[in-house]
Amino acid sequence: MDASAIPSLGAKDYKSDIKPVWCPGCGHFTVLSALTKTLAYLGIPKHLCAVVSGIGCSSRLPAYVDSYGFHGVHGRALPLAAGLKAARPDLTVLVAGGDGDGFSIGGNHFLHACRRNMDLTYIVMDNEVYGMTKGQASPTTQSDWARSKLTPHGTGIRRFQPAAIALAAGASFIARGFSGDPAGLSGLLAQAIEHPGFAFVHVLSPCQTFRPEQRAWKQQVHPCRMQPTHDAAHAAELIQRDDGMALGVLYSEQIPVHAPGTGPTAAREALAGIERELLS
Repeated sequence: MDASAIPSLGAKDYKSDIKPVWCPGCGHFTVLSALTKTLAYLGIPKHLCAVVSGIGCSSRLPAYVDSYGFHGVHGRALPLAAGLKAARPDLTVLVAGGDGDGFSIGGNHFLHACRRNMDLTYIVMDNEVYGMTKGQASPTTQSDWARSKLTPHGTGIRRFQPAAIALAAGASFIARGFSGDPAGLSGLLAQAIEHPGFAFVHVLSPCQTFRPEQRAWKQQVHPCRMQPTHDAAHAAELIQRDDGMALGVLYSEQIPVHAPGTGPTAAREALAGIERELLS
């Protein structure tokens, strides 16, 4: 199908008929809205877009977007997305997840997705808690947060630093957004999708049910004090000195994109070869 022949679509056209089941006030509603607005703004045909996720509240996102989607297993969204992008490089592949799915069980995949630098956009909705399984501490939870019955005295463990880890692992685009700033978030998502390579968007997305104190984030977030930098050393200094509430592009660099030489035809031939070998 010729993409130029497809009529322009609005944000509502990218929303499926399935109604989100997130808790009232959840920040993920705004992330969904910002994403559909971004897809409409960029004019990405629905048949050339795929959203891949793992497990968790945020990982329900593919069901709510009217495009191709895959709801995978816990922590495995990135390798699934990498395989899809390798087989179908013509697709815009988006990956959605949360702080538990992405940084705990999926932490190893996060590291290698960053360094591999395939052309993927990874949107992590971070509410610093396991919301779907009733409020346990996640990798990004403060060490002294004591509201969980599993950690009544806090975790006592230093929290995961997503932006710092992404930079150290080799991600070529790192940004932080806030669900309470939908216009700003849409702008970041557009830049991330258009960036050639692995783009990581860390979204602060409050959990009203298990972390009601996160309502204060609206007063705590602020624009990043530095312009987007192409220098990893400057980005590292910025991220390490940051309070975790700075919004904007933290790092962006043009480096070679890893694009395995497998299109649809090559992929089918490879699979056929494996079949012949197994059956011989």
